[in-house]
Amino acid sequence: MPEVPEPVIELVKRRREPVVVQTLRSTAAATLAYVAALWLTDARAPLLAPLTALLVVQVTLYATLTSGIARVNSVVAGVTVAVGFSALVGLTWWSLGLLILVSLVVGHLVRAGDFIPEVAISAMLVLGVSHATDLALSRVLETVIGAAVGLLFNLLFVPPVWVQPAEEALLGLADRMRRLLLHMSEPMDAPRPVGRAAARLHEARRLDNDIAQVDAALVQAEESLRFNPRVKEALLSRVVLRTGLDTLEICTVVTRVMARTLTDLARERRGEPLLPSDVAEALEELFGHLADAVQNFAVLVTSPSSGSSEKAEDRLAEALEAGHAGREKAAHLMLARVRKHPDQWHLLGALLTEADRLLDELDVEKRSTRLAEELDRYTREERDRHPVLYELKRRFRLPRSRRRRRPDSRRTEV
Repeated sequence: MPEVPEPVIELVKRRREPVVVQTLRSTAAATLAYVAALWLTDARAPLLAPLTALLVVQVTLYATLTSGIARVNSVVAGVTVAVGFSALVGLTWWSLGLLILVSLVVGHLVRAGDFIPEVAISAMLVLGVSHATDLALSRVLETVIGAAVGLLFNLLFVPPVWVQPAEEALLGLADRMRRLLLHMSEPMDAPRPVGRAAARLHEARRLDNDIAQVDAALVQAEESLRFNPRVKEALLSRVVLRTGLDTLEICTVVTRVMARTLTDLARERRGEPLLPSDVAEALEELFGHLADAVQNFAVLVTSPSSGSSEKAEDRLAEALEAGHAGREKAAHLMLARVRKHPDQWHLLGALLTEADRLLDELDVEKRSTRLAEELDRYTREERDRHPVLYELKRRFRLPRSRRRRRPDSRRTEV
């Protein structure tokens, strides 16, 4: 039996990744568009159809619809400009420059978006031939065929819902925050080199890059939920993940400030134990509870069902309760020791304040309130932007008693 090439094995292993899925889908759609154009037109090599399908078929159905409409719009606008020019002037250096200028202006006027250069490209190709009208019609027809094939391809073979990669990215961010909090709580009753404390600070600052990566995955997940017939309660899914990322982003900022406070404390106490043993033990326990709370919060946001959501919410509530108790214990012990290092009390107080902020951001009731507010805001925006569509959705919506679900158990059903 022949040995399978390594690239093929790697492709099979990564078959569920967006890049691999997009590659296979684009190839299939472009090929079908070429076959359709050969059948429907007289062109010998209608390459514009597969090119359009290649550009139209995106990783999500929403992106496919928007890009398809924008591409057809840009090509029609460019062809219209070129036909008008061909009736008045020929192809010269000044007419070409004027054509490009007018085409780009028209592209902005028709709101072609990312396809504004396509307006000028279409106009130049049409103006550059002797039979401009024939080429114009051919170019528009091929573009329409390619866009139609791309749209139908995504309607018949609906793109995957990219919620799971976003959830995994969110869980990965929470896990890195958890490990950072645990590393920051490494024995505080011993001297801590400033370099080691600064390393934790740099690690906390690098979380900003992780936030950007999670945000990109979440944007893709949000687009995959729009107009997708395989998805129920898409709005709830988008809002739960988005508000969850917003909360974790605030927590990363607070964690970074906390790391800076510990670095300043290490600089103030060079060669001395960072904290007395009893205070150090209390703060280590507090950091452990904060780490558990961050992890349980991410699990709650990404819970696949109402049962697992309830369990995650209970674990989060337990971690928060333990965190509040640990914070009070650490505060009393710090207050008893303040006379020994009164000049450094502001640093100890800052640690308590930052712990309070983390506990407050991860609070279960606050999250439920924020989630309800965001759902109301999205609903108002949809009603104001598309009143007719909103009214139709409201009239044909199932009775509330038949679709009641917990806000945090918002799993997308596919």
